Amino acid sequence: MRIRIVDAFTDRPFAGNPAGVLLLDAFPDDGWLQQVALEVNHAETAFAHRLPEGGEADWALRWFTPAAEVAMCGHATLATAHVLHSTGAHQGPVRFATRSGVLMAAPGEDGSITLDFPTAPLTAVDVPNGVAEALGAEPRAVLDTGPSVGDLLLELADEKTVHALTPDLKALGAYSARGIIATARAEDPSHGYDFVSRCFFPNIGIDEDPVTGSAHTALAPYWSERLGRPVLTGLQASPRSGRVRTELRGDRTLLSGRAVTVIEGDLLV
Repeated sequence: MRIRIVDAFTDRPFAGNPAGVLLLDAFPDDGWLQQVALEVNHAETAFAHRLPEGGEADWALRWFTPAAEVAMCGHATLATAHVLHSTGAHQGPVRFATRSGVLMAAPGEDGSITLDFPTAPLTAVDVPNGVAEALGAEPRAVLDTGPSVGDLLLELADEKTVHALTPDLKALGAYSARGIIATARAEDPSHGYDFVSRCFFPNIGIDEDPVTGSAHTALAPYWSERLGRPVLTGLQASPRSGRVRTELRGDRTLLSGRAVTVIEGDLLV
């Protein structure tokens, strides 16, 4: 079967967030899926197969990190939609049946793809004891992002603080199901983004995720409320870096970006 490595939320190779993508006839057993994801060894590997016509979704989709299956993944969904459209396996908007419900991915005339995801419910919480020491910075605000995302969102003092983080990753794992989203307002919006973030997910085997679509379902409502605009652009300031355009629509959040296939080959097992 064909396997592809796709860089998502970027318009150039070797940037954004890489994901493995396999289009299957059906899902094999979970152990095989997990072994393939471990072999690919990117933040997520996506597995998809076509569903019968006439249902609520067109393709079934699952995502695995090297260590576990996850309930939601934005960049690997974007990568899968890119593969479907670039290979001709699917035309137009595609509906994915996932553990987080039916998710839509629609191609744009400019080459971008827009994902329609549920908005994360945000709940303000007290600053947990020790989280500032583990992260290496004092948060201004802390919010729980709900069970689908499974992170703590921490607003920090400024963009420079986010860039400078060198957290204690082992210690961070104690504070949420998946990890920590660290964010701040952009220092200079003329650079083309409104807020900056970094994401650390030690509990699912990802020290720092390059670009995290699911995190932006929490970042979008947080920053839209503070900046007074439903449409924003976020910069995820990992070493690979990438940008996500967000549009808040109540209980849904639209995430837009591009993707590039960088490797294509045969999986022989």
